[in-house]
Amino acid sequence: MRRNRNVKVLATLGPASSSEEKIRQLFEAGADAFRLNMSHGAHDDVRAMYERIRKVEADLGRPIAVLVDLQGPKLRVGKVAPGTELENGQPFRLNLSHGTGDASAVELPHREIFDVIEPGHTLLLDDGKLRLEVTKTGDDFAETRVVVGGPLTSNKGVNVPDAILPVPALSPKDRRDLDFALSMDVDWVALSFVQRSADVAETKKIVAGRAFVMAKIEKPRALDHLDEIIEVADGLMVARGDLGVELPVEHVPAIQKSITRAGRRAGKPVVVATQMLESMIEAPVPTRAEVSDVATAVFDGADAVMLSGESAVGDYPVEAVAMMDRVAQSVEHDEQFRTALDAGRIEPETTTADAITLAARQVAETLNAAAIVCYTASGSTGLRASRERPDVPILVLTPVAQTARRLALAWGVHCVQTEDASSFLDMVIRASRVAEREEFAVTGDRLVITAGVPFGTPGRTNVLRIATVGTERPGAQE
Repeated sequence: MRRNRNVKVLATLGPASSSEEKIRQLFEAGADAFRLNMSHGAHDDVRAMYERIRKVEADLGRPIAVLVDLQGPKLRVGKVAPGTELENGQPFRLNLSHGTGDASAVELPHREIFDVIEPGHTLLLDDGKLRLEVTKTGDDFAETRVVVGGPLTSNKGVNVPDAILPVPALSPKDRRDLDFALSMDVDWVALSFVQRSADVAETKKIVAGRAFVMAKIEKPRALDHLDEIIEVADGLMVARGDLGVELPVEHVPAIQKSITRAGRRAGKPVVVATQMLESMIEAPVPTRAEVSDVATAVFDGADAVMLSGESAVGDYPVEAVAMMDRVAQSVEHDEQFRTALDAGRIEPETTTADAITLAARQVAETLNAAAIVCYTASGSTGLRASRERPDVPILVLTPVAQTARRLALAWGVHCVQTEDASSFLDMVIRASRVAEREEFAVTGDRLVITAGVPFGTPGRTNVLRIATVGTERPGAQE
């Protein structure tokens, strides 16, 4: 099953889409990968969904990426009396220990917040609906002025945009969820509450190569350390919902573009997430603004676009995936798409692998080749080819099932699991057969093939071969 687009679709599973039949429908509608959200559902429910995904994968014969999204630390106020309303301009106190809150004070049971906030800092409650300005601090309290008031109810979230919180990205719950996810052999782990590269490094140390780690960029402080985070992470998610809480919403579109460009420069997949087709939770068609939002991410060269509630709890999960697929195809067939994509090309690093990959793109486009075929075990060669954003399809051949699944989130990559090549002749014959079977090429078409010699040695992309489909057969001279 070959997609007629390069950008990938990541769909969140939930009550509206957890059955095997629905998962199959979502994949056939265009979903390339599925997100399992650890903020909701017991481990047994998550495992059942994972097993259904793998059943669909086996039935359809295509690798499917599974991403587990860790919840991250949750900072919340305590209990609040019913009917509590904060008025603009009034004083309001936050206490480390407090009884039931009211319009004068509330409990904030997080000493780490009191350790870092200072007068002049902003605190946001209930996803930013209420805004407080800190006027005085102590070891176990903070006095504030209400800048934007409104109703306050129990256990609402707290955001601290002006400080790096001394809170680990992995909460005790996250550690349990991470161990559980790794026991299932998931392909990607999305890490919440990333503030600096050390957060990602800690998780990668635990993961130990068993999955790729995606850093969710949702905290303003992460933007201050973006280059260091990208260097450590395997991929990035632009978590626009949380960014829009802690930053002025008008800044988010430019931040989305800068994160997408930075990820592409590094050859790390970038997922654009949150509210892309939000109205389709309840409506069979999206708004025109939502369609434009998806189109912008595709024009910017994002590797994947994500559905959250639309596919997890919405009334139209399959229709939402199909809409995402149609919008992406429409954009990629527009004459302006290639111009926008080429404008973002980046200089290769001074390595043999990068030089070979750049040459493969140039040769393939010059010869109007049917496809670029990459042999890879670790997936690094496929990611390099994806970073080039070539104007021809990328067919990745790998002997490793998890590599094929991980690359299902990479732009333009069509992965097939097959044995590694054993010789130059086998390399060409195998590439030609797979290209024909997967409907990338027919007899007489040319392929540009990259691989590493000695064959079977990871991380040694050092060969480029131009081949014509159907001209080399077993028994021919090498």
